[in-house]
This record gives sequence, C-alpha cells and structure tokens, in this order.
Amino acid sequence: MAAIVQERKGSETAQWLKDRVAVVTGAGSGIGKAAAIRLAEHGARVCLVDLTERRAGDVKRDIEAAGGEAIVVDTDVSDPARVQAAIEQTVRTWGKLDIVFANAGINGIVTPIEDMSPEEWDHTLTTNLKGTFLAVKFAIPHMKEKGGSIVITSSINGNRKFSGFGMSAYSTSKAGQMAFGKMAALELARYKIRVNIICPGAIKTNINENTQQTPELDKIKIPVNYPEGSQPLEHHAGSPEQVADLVLFLASDYSSHITGTEVFIDGAESLL
Repeated sequence: MAAIVQERKGSETAQWLKDRVAVVTGAGSGIGKAAAIRLAEHGARVCLVDLTERRAGDVKRDIEAAGGEAIVVDTDVSDPARVQAAIEQTVRTWGKLDIVFANAGINGIVTPIEDMSPEEWDHTLTTNLKGTFLAVKFAIPHMKEKGGSIVITSSINGNRKFSGFGMSAYSTSKAGQMAFGKMAALELARYKIRVNIICPGAIKTNINENTQQTPELDKIKIPVNYPEGSQPLEHHAGSPEQVADLVLFLASDYSSHITGTEVFIDGAESLL
C-alpha cells in the first residue's frame, strides 16, 4: 500500500481525497501531524484539533505552504462542549464532514495498579477512550447523509501485547477503543460510515513527553529479552509517516469495503 501511495504522489491520481473534509485530533505532533499533512496532500481540507494551538498552527502553515487548506481548533478532547464546537466549526467552514481521525491520546501514568490513584486512572481513560467517543458521537450527525470514514488510533498494547508493565490504564483504554470501534462500525454501517481501528507499535513520536513512570514500577517488571531493535521487520521503531499512509488508505475509497477492522502496524513487534 505504501508503494501505491508513493507512486501516486505528485500526479493527478494522487488526489485520493479531493474536496473531502477531515477532522484530525491530536494533529499538532506525531501520528496526528503526519496524517493531517498526508490527507491534505491528497486533497482533503483538514481541521487540526489539538490542545496545543501553537503546534497545530505550525502544521497549518506547512499544509498551506504546500497549497492545502486547514484550520486550527484548540480543543481538549475530553471536554464534550469543546469537541462538539470543533466539529461544528469544521462544518461551518467547509459545509460538510467526510473523515474523522480520532487520534489524540496520552500514555498517562505508568505505575503498578495498587499504586495508581483513581484520579490518574480516570485521566487516562477520559482522554483516550472518552475522547474517542466524543469525536465519533459529534461527527455522526454530519456524516449520516453521505457516509464517510472514521479511523481510531488504538495500539498493540491492550489488544495483542500485554507486557507494558505499569500501563494498565493505557492498555485498558486501547482495548476499549477497539471494542468501541467495532460496535460503531456495525451501528453506522446503515449510513455508509466506515469505522476502522489502527494499532501501532513503537512509533517515533513525542508521546513519551506525557508519560510518568513511578519508582514503584520496578517491583512488577519482568525482564524480557528481545532481538536487536525488538521489531523484526525493520529493527527500529516505525515512523509517523508510515502510519499516515495507512490512515490515508482507510480514509479513501480504496478501502470502501473495509469496516470494523483492526490493522496492526508494528513491524511484527507484537508477534515476538
């Protein structure tokens, strides 16, 4: 698929998403940034939803410098009113909504279950799982008439890998996103709204900036030895751009008969 994307860049056929409108949450960095830029390269007009307006503003300038269209909405994805306002501003600006990439998330606290406070648990679940629910919920009324594509960023953690010691809240939120995505796919199929879930492994992003490891973690860690690099396919973490190519495919008509499906993008990391 990535080869197809590369072949089509720079040509008329590269406009996979011409005249479509997308919302990308967590668009200021990492996977969200790469996906927003990739969608814009292929013709989409993109609403960049991020808690850090400055970072999203940089992405907006990159998109516009390349001839694309973008707006920025400063949004906390755990706040229903702000998420609804972001969706409605997108529709007011461009008249419709075709694509939602529910990507925003945090690692949160990394600590043993017995040492985790209820507030820390709630913060991770609210940001990751509730944030996904809100983005989908408020998009549905604007997508029901003509259909569209929703892509959710989950993770290999909580779905195919459970050795992230101390990440019980994060993994639970990611498993919940998987179940939610499948339920939504079936519920929304009548409206021709497709819902798919991507599960990245280690990707070179800045998500570790919001990761807090506690000293208590040492008491539950189990030593695990992996081959060099821990990823058999490339022996290093994947790039946000590789994930962006997958998002582009799932947002486009090339995946028109794919819904309710999880796609693991981890270089076989989770098979070790």
